[in-house]
Amino acid sequence: MKYIYGPVQSRRLGLSLGVSLTAYKICSFDCVYCQQGKTTEVTVERREYIPIQEIIDELKSWFLNHSQEAGNLKFITISGSGEPTLNIEIGTLISKIREITPVPVALITNASLLNTQALRLAVKEVDLIAPSLDAVTVQTFQRINRPHPDIKIQDVINGLIELRKEFSGKIWLEVMLVSGINDDIRQIKKLKEAIDRINPDKIQLNSPVRTTAEPKVFPVNRKKLEKIKEILGEKCEVV
Repeated sequence: MKYIYGPVQSRRLGLSLGVSLTAYKICSFDCVYCQQGKTTEVTVERREYIPIQEIIDELKSWFLNHSQEAGNLKFITISGSGEPTLNIEIGTLISKIREITPVPVALITNASLLNTQALRLAVKEVDLIAPSLDAVTVQTFQRINRPHPDIKIQDVINGLIELRKEFSGKIWLEVMLVSGINDDIRQIKKLKEAIDRINPDKIQLNSPVRTTAEPKVFPVNRKKLEKIKEILGEKCEVV
């Protein structure tokens, strides 16, 4: 399989079959903590990076040959080794997955393009969207996510707010915390203000545990994670 991977046991989603919609590390961010390594192409151009029909054919083949495994899946996860919403045919893929299987569909995204209504409409049929929001100030956003120059943090936040208004499924917001970059309590309080406006169903705190794109990227200790969890409120969990 070229575009399908797993199933893998995810801490956040359980047993999940992954689908990649771009070639390796084509993304709108170049996050310092990315376990996939440095981004090879930082872009906001939406196009059909991988032919959607090829992905659909692989999915059909997988389900035809793995009926027992399919029964144990919690999600089909649209994610992979780049930003999946860059693929302009993502809506077509979601519709076809619905025809192939009743397994719930999750989208993992860095949320960088959700300020466009066309994209929000394209992904509205998934069951779960798991977007990221690691920072809400310009300086910290630039430092941790290293976005394409056209991406502004306020646009990301506004896109998430609009998503909540329009999307009837679940939103599980992931916050990746890196020691010394975005774990300052003043930053966390500003983050909470934005999260309260977004109103996700769940907030999932995470911290790097694998090899990261940049050296000297360190996780936040458990005690501090628990303190931050308390600040962010009852919807928050440490994963």
